[in-house]
Amino acid sequence: MSSTRILRRLAGSLLAGWLLFTGPASMAQSSQRDVLREITDVVGLKPRFELRATSDVENAAAVVYGGKRYLLYNPTFVAAVNRAGRTDWAGISILAHEMGHHLNGHTLRAGGSNPSDELEADEFSGFVLRKMGASLAESQTAMAVVAQETDSPTHPGRTTRLAAIGRGWQQANGQIVASARTSAPSSAPVAVAQRPVVQPGRPTTPVVQASSAPVSVVGKLTFHNSPQDMLFVTNRLSVVRFDPADHTTEVVGRLTRSTSADFPFVLVDAQQRRLFVSAQGGIYNTQGQQIGRMSDPS
Repeated sequence: MSSTRILRRLAGSLLAGWLLFTGPASMAQSSQRDVLREITDVVGLKPRFELRATSDVENAAAVVYGGKRYLLYNPTFVAAVNRAGRTDWAGISILAHEMGHHLNGHTLRAGGSNPSDELEADEFSGFVLRKMGASLAESQTAMAVVAQETDSPTHPGRTTRLAAIGRGWQQANGQIVASARTSAPSSAPVAVAQRPVVQPGRPTTPVVQASSAPVSVVGKLTFHNSPQDMLFVTNRLSVVRFDPADHTTEVVGRLTRSTSADFPFVLVDAQQRRLFVSAQGGIYNTQGQQIGRMSDPS
């Protein structure tokens, strides 16, 4: 890792800490919260980010400080991009891009920007803006204005980035079109079995039998601070706790997919707290510390 990338990440963290005391530079807090809520609503998340306006960043950045996630942006830069693109969607896409860095786990890793992470955040931005109602051109406006023409060691060139935004936009558009063509699914809740059925010869791995289709265990979760807890992931991506004393299970969270190759899954508990699961099965908190592991249940 180059010293430049390390210093960039360190500078971002120090800046976030300084902003805790100085506060935002401009833009009404109410409008900030509205934008964040609009972005997070379309992906079914709670707005657990703090948006800070400051002239001490050149454009925008996603940083973690003190266990909290921040979206920093320069209001002069955002206003200039909106003017150049002749649409407010430009500024919203910049914030969506930075949020994509957080949600894809990029801010949990050491180092600065890299082309792969930037394209993942671009794709997330395109997906979100289509869900919010932006056209493809509106979703790409900011990148068309600010992106460099050719590739660099940290950022892809303009054409590649516009294509990534287009992929995200088309993915969301496909979902919207498919939803419009089909009738609404049943709103009846799932029938939960009172007791699990335990497979013979494997007493520690429960298989929950619902009223219709079976629910099987596909993964086991082990946390460093409570290795005795029997936590499992089902084929429906629910996280359940198994009590061997009375053979009961309780749903305590869920596993969702992300667009990150390094952290392909996100664990979410009932309080909407998030942990990130690496491609190797490591479970990491928002500070980037490994606190557990997901493994085969056998």
